[in-house]
Amino acid sequence: MATYKTQIQWGGPSADWHNDSDLTIVIRNRDGVVPSDGLPTTGTQVSWSSSQGNGQVTFFDDGTRFAGSAQFKGEGPVGYRGEVKR
Repeated sequence: MATYKTQIQWGGPSADWHNDSDLTIVIRNRDGVVPSDGLPTTGTQVSWSSSQGNGQVTFFDDGTRFAGSAQFKGEGPVGYRGEVKR
């Protein structure tokens, strides 16, 4: 399990980033993807899709950060990034 402070960005690649809700990643039956007591390895990709939205992120810097995109219910697509909470 890993929890990240997140930010979203809309309006293009040079637009400002805005704080968003924390994201907690838990994958219980595949410990090697997101270890229960650690972080995903660099290059790990996680995607999700539900009635509440979808997203895809790639982890880097030994799992301490991620970058990707997301689209939440009723909103347009946004840049999405996060940094692990310690």
